[in-house]
Amino acid sequence: MALRNKAGVFVGAALLRFLLFTAFPRLPDLLTGRVEISTPVTSFKRRTFSPSRAAPTGLQEGLFLYNHNVDPYDGGVFHQSPLLLPLFSLLPDVKQWPVFTAILYILVDLLSASALSTIADSGEAGQTKLYTSPRRAKTTSGVFIAAAYLFNPLTIATCLGRSTSVFTTCAILHAIAKALSGSPLNAMVALAFASYLSMYPILLLPPLIILAYDRQSARRAIASAPAFTATCLGVVAVILAVLFGMSYALAFNSWAFFARTYGIQLTLSDLTPNVGLWWYFFIEIFDPFRAFFLGVFWLHLGAYVAGLSIRMRKQPLAALSVLVGIFAIFKPYASIADTALFLGMLPLYRHLFPLMRYSFVASSTVLYSSFLGPAFYHLWIYAGSGNANFFYAITLVWSLGQSLLVSDLAFAVLRDELDIERPDLIGKEIKQL
Repeated sequence: MALRNKAGVFVGAALLRFLLFTAFPRLPDLLTGRVEISTPVTSFKRRTFSPSRAAPTGLQEGLFLYNHNVDPYDGGVFHQSPLLLPLFSLLPDVKQWPVFTAILYILVDLLSASALSTIADSGEAGQTKLYTSPRRAKTTSGVFIAAAYLFNPLTIATCLGRSTSVFTTCAILHAIAKALSGSPLNAMVALAFASYLSMYPILLLPPLIILAYDRQSARRAIASAPAFTATCLGVVAVILAVLFGMSYALAFNSWAFFARTYGIQLTLSDLTPNVGLWWYFFIEIFDPFRAFFLGVFWLHLGAYVAGLSIRMRKQPLAALSVLVGIFAIFKPYASIADTALFLGMLPLYRHLFPLMRYSFVASSTVLYSSFLGPAFYHLWIYAGSGNANFFYAITLVWSLGQSLLVSDLAFAVLRDELDIERPDLIGKEIKQL
């Protein structure tokens, strides 16, 4: 019965996406141009407006140059990983045969949901090697988790908008699923691929190593934690080296792709508006202070990793989930795809929902900003009756809603642990300092 339900969910989600792709042929191009979905480092085809021209940039521009034997990084408009180019060059022209590109994105979404289902069915959210939640009986089935992810409007919009962030999401989820399945080497390979595509997933490496160490297969277990860590680091380094070597060959024997793909994220050289917090701040900042605040922002993003990995040592999957939510808020080029990934992992902790204090306020804030965000952007760009403050203000509200969800999840995880460590505090109010 469970297998039949899972098949029904997957078929229904695939048919819904295929119907939207075919019945509304202009919808994908409309969503592709939305700043909430497309960023300079994930766009399938975004538009850069200037007084003289409206030029399509993104993956399609890089693919055009690649197919004509021109270095795709020469023009300064393509900022994505080189290995995406041969993949999409195998597909027929998206203008004449868009259905093949649509099928690719649908399959990637289904693979992500399958990995998320595996994570849910592992039971790791409620019971780990070092910790057993007293509320673990209320955990949710993998079918429900997959359905919540596949039918999330943010996930559907990302799929229809053909953002390349879906490949990063798929790789992250498979890395976690493989770690839970007792395949640490495959988990490191998947995380290396995700890091190659988007760079920021490398920050998930510490909690992922802890998770993989706890879930090792008894037959192939490495008892020594330092030896296991060194093995995982070696696998990630080797896979990244291989991927970079292949990219070097695809980029016409040039390392220029490093500056165009990873350098743009480190330096934020493209200040295209998005739902993140960086772009407006660095538009307003004076140039002499730019390098300092870039360091501050990146230090802030990475500072959570060690603390959460240590504090949530007993629940590494919870640490990964909280970090995914933090990255969706504070990464340089954020999009709704990052939020969709966090919201997809949030139902894993349904047994902790009663411990969350601000779920109504947080969900209302996210819904509020979801509707007003496109309206404020329209007032700024098209109607001309607003300015950049309009859109940035609503992105602050969007980030506030996500921050409430992330902090509430972290509080619920720690409060669940406290109920076991201090049974005398069950039912009593705890203040979070």
